[in-house]
This record gives sequence, C-alpha cells and structure tokens, in this order.
Amino acid sequence: QVQLVESGGGLVQPGGSLRLSCTASGNIFSDNVMGWYRQAPGKERELVARIRSGRDPDYGDLVAGRFTISRDNAKKTVYLQMNSLKSEDTAVYRCHARRDGTDYWGKGTLVTVSF
Repeated sequence: QVQLVESGGGLVQPGGSLRLSCTASGNIFSDNVMGWYRQAPGKERELVARIRSGRDPDYGDLVAGRFTISRDNAKKTVYLQMNSLKSEDTAVYRCHARRDGTDYWGKGTLVTVSF
C-alpha cells in the first residue's frame, strides 16, 4: 500500500511562487512515476508534471517553463516549484504515483492565485 501526503498549498498573488511537496509512504521506488495533477472547478483533471528516474520530466502545456518538478528518492518525496503563477493556476493539486499498474493519489492541496 502506498500513501501520498501533500503540503505547501495556499494563497499567493499573481506572479508569485509556491512549492508543493508530496511524500510517499510504502514501497515507492525511483523507477516508479510520481507527479502532480490538478483540477479547477468545472474543469477536467489535467497533468501538471511527472517525473521518473532516468527520463526527462513531462509537463503540461500550460505550465511548461514556469513549473519545475524534482524528486528526492531517498526521502520518497516529489516537489513542484511553481513560479510566475497566474489566476488560471488556481486548482486542487493532487500528487500521483503509479506502481505495478496501480495508481495512488493524495488527498490534494488547494492553490489559490489571487490578489
């Protein structure tokens, strides 16, 4: 069993930055993909970024160049550095991991970009 716990969400002004963290418990290894998805009210869930050791990270089109995903395998933690935030980045951000064909999700953390 894998559990994912996110932290780091909150309120930030447009143009600001936030860093999200997601720590896994259980058997997650460096070659298991971990990443972030988000869902805004009235919209479908979308990929933000994902990372897997030995491969280049993938980014959603709307965040490429502004967000950076990284991973500390020893800590089983994935980070999402979000810069130049826009109001349209407001959403619940959920951590994701996949192991042996099974998807695991965190409960989510709310990011609100507003004055």
